[in-house]
Amino acid sequence: MTEVRGSVAPGFEPVREEFAAFLAAEPEDPGAQLAVYRDGELVVDLWGGDEAAGDALTGVFSVTKGAAHLVAAVLVQDGVFDLDAQARSVPFPLTVRELLGHRVGLIGVDGGLTIEEAADDRIVAARLAQQKPFWEPGTAYGYHGLVIGALLDAELRAVTGRSVQQWYTERLREPYGLELWMGLPEDLEPRFRPLLPALHPAPPADPGSLLAIAFNLEQFDLLDFGNTRLVRSLGPSSAGGVGNARGAARMYAAAVGPLDGRPALLRADTITEFATPYSLGTDLVTGQEDHFALGFENLPAEHAYLGRRTIGHTGATGSVAWADADAGVAYGYVRRRFGYPGPENQRLGAAVIAAARR
Repeated sequence: MTEVRGSVAPGFEPVREEFAAFLAAEPEDPGAQLAVYRDGELVVDLWGGDEAAGDALTGVFSVTKGAAHLVAAVLVQDGVFDLDAQARSVPFPLTVRELLGHRVGLIGVDGGLTIEEAADDRIVAARLAQQKPFWEPGTAYGYHGLVIGALLDAELRAVTGRSVQQWYTERLREPYGLELWMGLPEDLEPRFRPLLPALHPAPPADPGSLLAIAFNLEQFDLLDFGNTRLVRSLGPSSAGGVGNARGAARMYAAAVGPLDGRPALLRADTITEFATPYSLGTDLVTGQEDHFALGFENLPAEHAYLGRRTIGHTGATGSVAWADADAGVAYGYVRRRFGYPGPENQRLGAAVIAAARR
């Protein structure tokens, strides 16, 4: 049985029990971490796995999108970024709000992107600028899995002259000492733990389907993408982040509440705007219903224990990070072995919220 290491605050013992039960049920080591903040205090800090450690780093895939969209929320709040302005990063009429809602229709490019191209947001944006949309922009929505960060990055560069990565480093990662990077420094490579393949891979998507296009399956596998040093180095803002559960949870704790004597990054009205379901109906790529708020996933649609004012995003291995602003809880879960959608998060998250309410 995989040993559970770390600590929980009094009252959060059921969370440790759920985490231990998950590790015991896994036939092979998943290398998992769980961190939770409540009202700015770290109340859960757990990990397990042969190569796992509390400070080990791995690829977090689309948990990166949560960091990118926190940047967008902060800049909207600052008055630097206008949700209802015409988007400058696309050559057709579309608002920034629609862009963040995955309504652009540019989910990928004909022929796909190489890993080297997908690693660089600027190259991705340039390829997308020459691409015909896969549906009429603004009329429907679908998960822009590997490109939404590049579209946001192009928009921020056009409006502010600075990248998502630059804004994230300045406004979030450095001030709060977050163990979550968009662009992992070379000297931290020894702490990186490679991602592991799924034990039971999902059936492959039909070639030419919107799902295959959005996940760039013609060119590479996500496992190879996440384990490539160039991707870690450049930190593409759709899915190139590297970090741990502590970093992901701490980021959301800073977003919605006081942390280390600092006020919350986001005002209550900003949280409400970005958490309100926006792209409703069926996601043309994934088939999910009511999938997105603004940039963030509409997580309460999948996780009933979460409150309406929740912001967050899942990642391809089954990792997920979120903040339930009304509960005062920030959650970060990171795993190395692919296991999307990470069904263990239903029980872990519910145990966290129940403990916080007690």
